[in-house]
Amino acid sequence: MKRTRAQESRAAIEKLYITMRHLFMRGSYKPMGVSGESLVDSLLVLSPEIYGLLAQDEKIELDGLLYVMERLPRGIEECRYIRLISREGYENSTFQAIVPAKRKRNCYRVDDDQMYVEMTRGRSDIYDILTHLTFLYIESEKIKSNSTDAKGRIDLNWEMLGKIIEKEEKGEEFDQEVACSYLSHVIGRTFDETHEAVKKFESSPHTNSLFRIVYHLGKLAMGEVFEGKDREISFSSTLRQRVGHHVYGELWANKIKSVLFEKGLIERPIHIVSANLHSFLNTVYGHQALGLKSFEEVEQVAMEISVGSKNHKGKEILSYAQKNGFIQVDDESGTNIHVQLIDTLAMSKDTILHGCPLPEDPKKRPVILIMDYAFGEQAYECFDELLKPYETEDGKSYPLNVLSASIMGKAGILTGKKGDIMIPDSHVFEGTADNYPFKNELSKKDFEGYGLGVCQGTMFTVLGTSLQNKDVLSYLMESSWKAIGLEMEGAHYQKAIQSESIIRQSIRKNVKVLYAYYASDNPLETGSTLASGALGMEGVKPTYLITYKILQKLFSKG
Repeated sequence: MKRTRAQESRAAIEKLYITMRHLFMRGSYKPMGVSGESLVDSLLVLSPEIYGLLAQDEKIELDGLLYVMERLPRGIEECRYIRLISREGYENSTFQAIVPAKRKRNCYRVDDDQMYVEMTRGRSDIYDILTHLTFLYIESEKIKSNSTDAKGRIDLNWEMLGKIIEKEEKGEEFDQEVACSYLSHVIGRTFDETHEAVKKFESSPHTNSLFRIVYHLGKLAMGEVFEGKDREISFSSTLRQRVGHHVYGELWANKIKSVLFEKGLIERPIHIVSANLHSFLNTVYGHQALGLKSFEEVEQVAMEISVGSKNHKGKEILSYAQKNGFIQVDDESGTNIHVQLIDTLAMSKDTILHGCPLPEDPKKRPVILIMDYAFGEQAYECFDELLKPYETEDGKSYPLNVLSASIMGKAGILTGKKGDIMIPDSHVFEGTADNYPFKNELSKKDFEGYGLGVCQGTMFTVLGTSLQNKDVLSYLMESSWKAIGLEMEGAHYQKAIQSESIIRQSIRKNVKVLYAYYASDNPLETGSTLASGALGMEGVKPTYLITYKILQKLFSKG
């Protein structure tokens, strides 16, 4: 029986994860050796949407390359050895930390050949970076092939590109159009496409130029073939010991609970929210400080803050908040999840939004705990540790009085467009039989009438956003799963909520659960994948609408 493209793709995803796990346990591998070949083959079979032209022989995928480079440390394309480490003391060394633009992690360039990358977010983080690196190695082989002939002789365009790089690295001027002409040959793209991509890389402040990235990727590939200088990826023994043991999640949760304890808030009712770190601050204190009465007024102020318009109210809101119960808890554990606390008892007004009064009894005045987005499996680790009782040094235990858990996230939508809203009523964990149906306090009708598309149904929690292709996604959407979208954390959050409320009973059984996502991309639509760029201003309205509706649902008397 012939397998469908969707079945082949799902088998490729499974093979990728099994191979990655095996290589991780082993400790190191050569990406162009036998072990790495298995990852390369699986990624080529899968040919994810986000990596566009990956499976083509000569053409380099340019949008995908920018997407990857913004998530990897600057200069990684120059390093033969990449070592994934745990938090091992480099933050106390004189090495300068390099932090990628779109994936906050500390990286250290130890010397010309070695890059150390800190992994503190669990397995999802490791899978994510290995997928990106495999993409880079596939592209580097294409660059090598385009720049040499069958006998291994170097092409003139490659030599000329090398001279351009020498000039660029010395800070000398060079003719960009001439350079684009050499580069277009090396990457198998038209002059126009090359010129356009060069400009995109120039406007991304945290990556090297496209000329430099392509040249160094090709140079390492040639070094491996012509000089026997193999590339290698390795994993430190500390990282291999720590993964899966909640080391960072526990440190993170204990810090937050110790702040709650010190401020005398540990026994108060708590609403936990996973979201970005601006919308709740601006919505709650926009109402408190500026007297904003409706969602439209909040949206207007948020838009002005987002575009940085003249005389915007961001600073005014923040300074008011700091005097009225707002506490910032910066992360020091390595999880990269910062937290904000809002003590509603310390507020000067007794409404949290227009028409949403706070309880009169001071003991019932809640604390809102807002945590930044987690990454994949990290969501389980952090949420699970957070919901456990706080143990003081003198042996006392304080269970948290959690009234609700709200998750606002970004997701890929299958049945709509960028900026639309998705309301899940169950999460299915991709590649497993795990599924988590739940009662969502938010519903489709809460969001109707605001000019945004809204859909409700099953959402898939995937192992990695860069491992999806049209065939798998169409199957999830069109089969009886009727999936509306995909994201990376939902099932992990729900697993923690269910285990702590129903099995371990650390928190109340009837904890309210609120989930809503806005679409950061449509992975089925060419030109709307994550690689096509951020949502930008289009993201302000759905972000703030979800924030507003969560607060209304938690605090309105109706």
